[in-house]
Amino acid sequence: MLKFIFWCLLCLNGVLLAYGQGMLGNFKGNEREPARIKNQLNIDKLAPLPGAPAALAAAAVPVLAAPRAEALACFELGNFAEPQARRFEARLAPLDLGERVSRQALAEVDVTSYMVIIPPQGSREAADKKAGELKALGVTNFFIVSDNAPLKWAISLGVFKSETAAQSLLATLTRQGVNSARINPRGAAPRLTYQFRGIDAAARAKIDDIAEAFPALETRGCK
Repeated sequence: MLKFIFWCLLCLNGVLLAYGQGMLGNFKGNEREPARIKNQLNIDKLAPLPGAPAALAAAAVPVLAAPRAEALACFELGNFAEPQARRFEARLAPLDLGERVSRQALAEVDVTSYMVIIPPQGSREAADKKAGELKALGVTNFFIVSDNAPLKWAISLGVFKSETAAQSLLATLTRQGVNSARINPRGAAPRLTYQFRGIDAAARAKIDDIAEAFPALETRGCK
């Protein structure tokens, strides 16, 4: 019986010693195994040890890759007259866009002048007859067109850069009794547009700044 009591006391002392050394855990605060594991997983509080290899440091603290500049979809700027287009290209040159910009001609054309004419008369004789009628009405500033196929045997009464000036002459001729005169727009300078592809936001901002110097431009998408 004494031996049994001795061994019980010895085991109890061993248990108390193990508890005192922390070998059996801490039961304060109702700590349980899941809670201890959770506390061990505070990854945001981890820091690499001094002298740790670079690979381990990189693994402990993820590095975010720098965002890549995103290219914008195709866009188009127009409509330029030829003189405007030359100035626009000169200002674009420092951007060194290369194949990312291309010039396109539109179907629309610029009128470069306006001719007040009497339409083609069909023959030299008919044109001479009409010229005689003009002289009778007091109109002497004209000539018969003989070297231009579309207007051959027409009678030109004046060529003007502005439509307003042409309209003014036409009104004067009408008051003099010339009722067959017309205004004929002339010129074939096409309107121009520029297409931009693969342009990032920084380059687009610079292009927009340049375009501000050219009023009445149109911006549109392209394929």
